[in-house]
Amino acid sequence: MILKDKAQTPHPFVYEVDLTAAQRIQGFILGVVLFPVRITLATLFLLLMWPIARLRLAGLSEAERAVPVQGRRRWLFQHIMLFLGRAVFFSLGFLWIKVRGRQAGLREAPVLAVAPHSGFMDMLILGVTGLPTVVSRYENSKLPVVGALLEFNQAVLVNRKDPESRKKCVSQIRERVTSDDHWPQMLMFPEGTTTNGRALLKFKPGAFLAGVPVQPVLLHYPGQPDTVRWTWKGVSWLGSLWHTTVQIYTSVTVEFLPVYTPSQEEKENPDLYAENVQKLMAKALRVPATDYVMEGRFPVEKLGNISIPLEPPAQAALQLLQKHGVTNARVETMMNDMIDSCHSGQSAMVTADHLTSILGLKDRKVAVKICSLYSKDDTVDMRQVCLSVSAVSGFRSLESLIHTAFTWFDTDQDGLLSAGDLSGLMGALVGIPQYDIGEMFSALTTRGRPTEASLQDLLTTHPVYQKVFTEYLRSNGLADGNHNGIPNGKPNGNNGIYNGFGSTNRKSD
Repeated sequence: MILKDKAQTPHPFVYEVDLTAAQRIQGFILGVVLFPVRITLATLFLLLMWPIARLRLAGLSEAERAVPVQGRRRWLFQHIMLFLGRAVFFSLGFLWIKVRGRQAGLREAPVLAVAPHSGFMDMLILGVTGLPTVVSRYENSKLPVVGALLEFNQAVLVNRKDPESRKKCVSQIRERVTSDDHWPQMLMFPEGTTTNGRALLKFKPGAFLAGVPVQPVLLHYPGQPDTVRWTWKGVSWLGSLWHTTVQIYTSVTVEFLPVYTPSQEEKENPDLYAENVQKLMAKALRVPATDYVMEGRFPVEKLGNISIPLEPPAQAALQLLQKHGVTNARVETMMNDMIDSCHSGQSAMVTADHLTSILGLKDRKVAVKICSLYSKDDTVDMRQVCLSVSAVSGFRSLESLIHTAFTWFDTDQDGLLSAGDLSGLMGALVGIPQYDIGEMFSALTTRGRPTEASLQDLLTTHPVYQKVFTEYLRSNGLADGNHNGIPNGKPNGNNGIYNGFGSTNRKSD
């Protein structure tokens, strides 16, 4: 499900390789020979790169490693690694790489912004562009071979869980791209994750923070079948590798667009700069430019600074329950019982075993799956399940829903929400964590004290945040027809939580 004005936008996080029966048979026959030969050759070249990558910085102090490598250490090892890197991808079936346009020099464009990001095969772009430096997760530096290659590249490493590491990463990026030719070009994938290429994700601002010119670079895989993509859901990385290596060859085109020089306004606003480059690249690719991002474990769309899941966990939970014979009337009763349980002061965190009992399920695996929709383990915040399921189903009126949420998340019970309270409340309503609630909290406090009445007003009249209810948290039409829109069996004048706010039923994407 996505917002109304994005209803026709392709879902970029799901991909399956579309093969005919003949292609599958051909792939199997060729794969018997090609897969083992190509994987063996690629592995051999990677293993050769490993010690050579370590040699480049061998014997250097930490201070010497913090500055760009120069002299023989640079040109000698650079050419060897370029040759071996090309050999790896040649072994995997990329027999030739077509290049359109001209790569700008370091002084023209210190940053190369590459999109769309399709999968690990995209790393072939490094050889085409002369091994520019990259940004990578700190965890990758501990991997065999990959860690050595990142060391060779003198990559900027970031631990995404550590705020100080993220600040240091930003500082390093600024320093490198404004270093007056000391560092080589920096290459970044501003989408931040891989997609099916049918839409461009919202660009992260990292490549645009320093306000220097960037050169947009497009990656095309024009061959059929398209096998290189590895996304959040669908074909696995191993499946992508198999389908790619069993092709006789895989086509790829690297297209360099003209350098984009930011205006003064864009230099002062990296988000605007990123948005404008995204739109330019989307136009060149003939795909939509979206507000979609991958946030934690969830693909989301940004609404203001609220993260709206493209595949709501509450909807998936409802479908699971219905699949196992639980009627909507029964689901509504259970949600009300769970709300009463939370009101009674019981712990909101429950295990899969407890959830199995609460929901009256015969199969514990269903409860485990519901927990997995909301968390990484077999526990779940019952408030999140109650509020998000009630919200997408229209089990409660808007007023009743917000009142319940406010009561639960007003942690000090003073009738006022803190920014942390609002973050928890909105996370429970939409079903996923909300990491950056500052913009919404500011909008709330401009209406006076952050009371329940102010929150009701914000969510029903604000031009951005009212869409959470009018377009996202909307009734989907209940299958068994038993729902009457009356919370806890008590009429309140509203038929479902959207009555009076202009919502109409529509299919979810």
